[in-house]
Amino acid sequence: MAQRAAKQNAVAAEAGRIEQDLAGIRKILRRPLEAEVAKGDVTVPQQAVMHVVVANRGINLKDLSREVSLSHSTVSGIVDRLQKRGMVERRPDPADGRIARIYPSPAVDAFVRDRIPLLTQGPLEAALKRATERERAAIAKSIKRLRELLEDA
Repeated sequence: MAQRAAKQNAVAAEAGRIEQDLAGIRKILRRPLEAEVAKGDVTVPQQAVMHVVVANRGINLKDLSREVSLSHSTVSGIVDRLQKRGMVERRPDPADGRIARIYPSPAVDAFVRDRIPLLTQGPLEAALKRATERERAAIAKSIKRLRELLEDA
């Protein structure tokens, strides 16, 4: 019984260390993007709205609110502020003029589609370039297996 409890404690401690390492990795990977976003003075909710608008061109406010898990009035205010800055556009729905559809500006579309992946993937690529081929394979295999174990839980 004591041996079993010791094993459970060891696994719990290891899980804690892994979670801390993953949190540290996420923080490092987000740094370049956060620095870039800070230049544009865009809030986290505004970023979330822009991501959804780019992924769902022509989304209506109701669906956008649901996607970002914020109230309709909050999202409407965010869209208003982004529109004033030229980051999104509201256009009437061709089938129902009472409904507005929201589209990203060309600059936002390009930034989210092209620049963000480079900013978020860049640190990871730089780190992997410093690893040997064998280390890269081991890292990829271990992360894939961890993901599989988490998905099975």
